[in-house]
Amino acid sequence: MNTDQNHSQSPAPTAAPRAPRPLQLRCADGRLLNACWYEPDAAAGPVRAVAVVSPAMAVASPFYRGFAEWLSRRGYAVLSYDYRGIGANLQGPLRREGAGLRDWARLDMAAALRAADKRRQLEQREQGHAIGLLAIGHSFGGNAVGLAPGFEQVDALLGVAAQAADWRFWAGLQRAKAALFFHALLPGLSHAFGHAPAWLLGARAEGLPKLAALDWARWGRRKGYMFTDPALAGELGYHRFTGPVHLWNVSDDSLFGPGPAVDHLGKQFSSARVARHTLDPKALGLRAIGHFGMFRRELGERIWPLLLAPIEQASPLLRARLAQR
Repeated sequence: MNTDQNHSQSPAPTAAPRAPRPLQLRCADGRLLNACWYEPDAAAGPVRAVAVVSPAMAVASPFYRGFAEWLSRRGYAVLSYDYRGIGANLQGPLRREGAGLRDWARLDMAAALRAADKRRQLEQREQGHAIGLLAIGHSFGGNAVGLAPGFEQVDALLGVAAQAADWRFWAGLQRAKAALFFHALLPGLSHAFGHAPAWLLGARAEGLPKLAALDWARWGRRKGYMFTDPALAGELGYHRFTGPVHLWNVSDDSLFGPGPAVDHLGKQFSSARVARHTLDPKALGLRAIGHFGMFRRELGERIWPLLLAPIEQASPLLRARLAQR
């Protein structure tokens, strides 16, 4: 796997984005999730690709709005959603939400991917040619994708600070902090409050349902993270994906996405064309980016072209259609 920081930045079209179009996703267990489409401007021509953005742990989808609007200006129809118990899909008190991380992946993420694929098929019928489907995952949204049934239907995967969050992949003081987090703070406070409080999880996070928090703590204590959990042995589908997988870490993200943890995730895609990239804030003239900075609207025009250019070039359908803009 190669690490590359130098990618050309192509300017994004400047047409104003359309207001997001709401929809509901129906999960396999019958639960409905609120979601929305970010559509390209109608005057710019037909949809050239479809993307689905899967959020990080306990991060609500509005955090990704600037990124989704930017993608829509590139010709993508972008599906954005929240996991159950988060953001627009919090139904009642958080302590009563019974969702675990397996539910987020196998039910919620799977429903979003089905809806994105359905939209892709609709566009193909109307336009008379194939178009690409890109799955983009931030942190948990990238590391859990191989648990979602049918994820192989996408053409390419882009993981942003997605990792195998085994505390052993951290170094120095951060390693001790990660061990304390997964062994004591996360499970202890989740039992005490009936959920993981938002202040424990980071400035961009919301509270986390108790079962989801306990899943995260259990996987974080395991050597190899979820990938060695015997309860998931028949559900891990990472090895079945054969398309391009591009995984990014940020050199100053020691909190949630250190490079070795991202590398270990890459190893799970054993049949895919995996490329590893590292973003250095100093190379962009920035003091810091961190785990969440790659989706900050004010940094977007400097960062998002770097993230998208390699994966678009690696996927024939994305490359062919987006080149028409």
